Amino acid sequence: MGRFGFGQPVRRKEDARFITGAGRYLDDLRFENQSWAAFVRSPVARGRIESIDAAAARTMPGVLGVFTAADLVADGIGSLPCLAGVRGIDGKTARAPARGLMADDEVRYTGEVVAVVVGESLALARDAGEAVLVEYAELPAVTGLAEAVTDGAPAIWPDAPGNIALHWQTGDADATDKAFAEADRVVSLDMVNNRVAPSPMEPRGAIGLHDPQTGRYTLHLSTQGVHSVQSVLSKHVLKVDKSQVRVVSPDVGGGFGLKIFLFPEEALTAWTARKGGRPVRWEADRSESFLADTHGRDHRSTVELALRNDGEILGLRVRTLANLGAYLSLFAPAIPTVSGAGMLAGLYRMPAAHVDVRCVLTNTAPVDAYRGAGRPEAAYAIERAIDHAARELGLPPDAIRRRNFIANDEFPFTTALGETYDSGDFERNMDDAMAASGWGERQQRKDEAARHGRLYGIGMSTYIEACAGGGDERVSMRFEDDGTVSVLVGSQSNGQGHETAYAQLAAEAFGIDIDRVNVVQGDSDVVTFGRGTGGSRALGVVGAAVQAAATKIIEKGRSVAGHVLEAAQADIEFEEGRYVIAGTDRSVGLFEVAQAARADKGLSDRAADDELGDGIAGLDDSARFKPAASTYPNGCHVCEVEIERDTGRVHVVGYTVVDDFGVVLNPLLLEGQVHGGVGQGIGQALLEEVVYDRETGQLVTGSF
Repeated sequence: MGRFGFGQPVRRKEDARFITGAGRYLDDLRFENQSWAAFVRSPVARGRIESIDAAAARTMPGVLGVFTAADLVADGIGSLPCLAGVRGIDGKTARAPARGLMADDEVRYTGEVVAVVVGESLALARDAGEAVLVEYAELPAVTGLAEAVTDGAPAIWPDAPGNIALHWQTGDADATDKAFAEADRVVSLDMVNNRVAPSPMEPRGAIGLHDPQTGRYTLHLSTQGVHSVQSVLSKHVLKVDKSQVRVVSPDVGGGFGLKIFLFPEEALTAWTARKGGRPVRWEADRSESFLADTHGRDHRSTVELALRNDGEILGLRVRTLANLGAYLSLFAPAIPTVSGAGMLAGLYRMPAAHVDVRCVLTNTAPVDAYRGAGRPEAAYAIERAIDHAARELGLPPDAIRRRNFIANDEFPFTTALGETYDSGDFERNMDDAMAASGWGERQQRKDEAARHGRLYGIGMSTYIEACAGGGDERVSMRFEDDGTVSVLVGSQSNGQGHETAYAQLAAEAFGIDIDRVNVVQGDSDVVTFGRGTGGSRALGVVGAAVQAAATKIIEKGRSVAGHVLEAAQADIEFEEGRYVIAGTDRSVGLFEVAQAARADKGLSDRAADDELGDGIAGLDDSARFKPAASTYPNGCHVCEVEIERDTGRVHVVGYTVVDDFGVVLNPLLLEGQVHGGVGQGIGQALLEEVVYDRETGQLVTGSF
């Protein structure tokens, strides 16, 4: 469709407002008579709450209220659930109580909310928070994975013996044992996937409102999807009908998995708004985010490969300890298990594999989905193991991969862990990456680095990702009076360019200019269904629903156009935004047809009375799409580094990426996502780690 259709490098529609300061983020929202919330947090990793004295704080100027867990209990306020539903080898779901909005009898990690102060200003609320006196009886705490599962370790929860919340397995243990027994060589590698903090550019925040006349709550927050927040807040926390909760998300400055969930602070703004009769606002600063946000990763794994002497892989065995923190976040047990473990076979043909995961509780902040949600952890584990095996066997890193890649003529291919890949050319991707990076000249570059007193290294990693899962999506389209079409989606852009991507799809389908397409998102009153943004599913699922809705509208418009043009529907064709009588120059535009349908002009009684899926007459319509299977983008990365011998400083001097993404909607958007992923990976490898002191349980890395 010309310059704005599929495959075109369209610059982002939304950038015009973002780069001119016209974005509308949570910090831009102001409400009459609003107040501020500040949270009193535990300074100890574990302790029994002996007493809370808020008397002095309540009498301070500008303080509107101080609330503790006792107030939540009195109001019948519920807890934040874990909805993962993953069952372990005993057939039971993960063990650990739901997470209360505030600690009641015991705190279990540094930074847990103990009380909330609401004041006329943030400064007044924080000052009053300092005056809330909490007496703790410190208890033994454990923050490290290895320590948490040793005999005699402090028990985080009585219902989780040995601090194991879930013991989960997948694969064929017997076949894997047989493969290892028959192997010429077995190589083993212990590895750590370090804990990281998602740290989006815009920290979390929320503004709660309550209407005493209707009893209805409104929560404005920076989120990756309003509907899951609405569901959890209404059903599990406030315990009201979903219709009594509206959730609104304005522009969002990054999410990375962190903003999928409802957190205690956000729910408390809604509840305290009802208690005080005024809007309540909270926005985290960066230090508070490090303490209170969910973290990502934090795995210790042992990966074993059973091999023939020529490098052929016979079997894979993986044993992982996955830290879930002190409480089970919304999806936490699913991340190291059903979300990621299936990808541990990577791009490789192997007859047998078995994975054992123990989800561990510790006195640390909860851990949940973070950019890739288990799949990057799997890629890291298998690729490290492949490189280790190559070194043990004396093989080049590309040679062992060639020996074991799934071949082009083997697709569709079901791996030893049950994933069915539809297509791929893994060896070509690796060859292209090696050629583009100048792999063959690496020795010359190593020699040159040595002349400058630097060490030189080059490495490769292949990957395959399972995307577009997580159920169905519905997209609605509405023709507006100003000659535009609104596309209503249940996902939420966090900076990925959704508004441009969905508009491109609609513009392509309808044959109209992209500026005539508006994307509507982020309000549960306006868009009534959606599963949010996560799992790399925006285009694969929401985008497909956009196409399906447009197709329905175009087909329905043929009958309306036939009435307008006084021609048989069978003679009506649609092209470049117009309905045309085949073989003639007589036509009518899409928006004219939509206007005619809305006004019931020129339609038969049947067409005029047509009701759409959402109960809207006219051309407006909606469509659902649920993918039959995941998609499996894949590729190869090559990284070159130089290290200063004296200082240890690392310089990334070359980075090459070759990806197979299938059909590309917008190369500019795609490149931006790839750049971001590379930056995130380099950050975790070289710069980032969330560290708790093993003795005290204090967060050591509390700032950038």
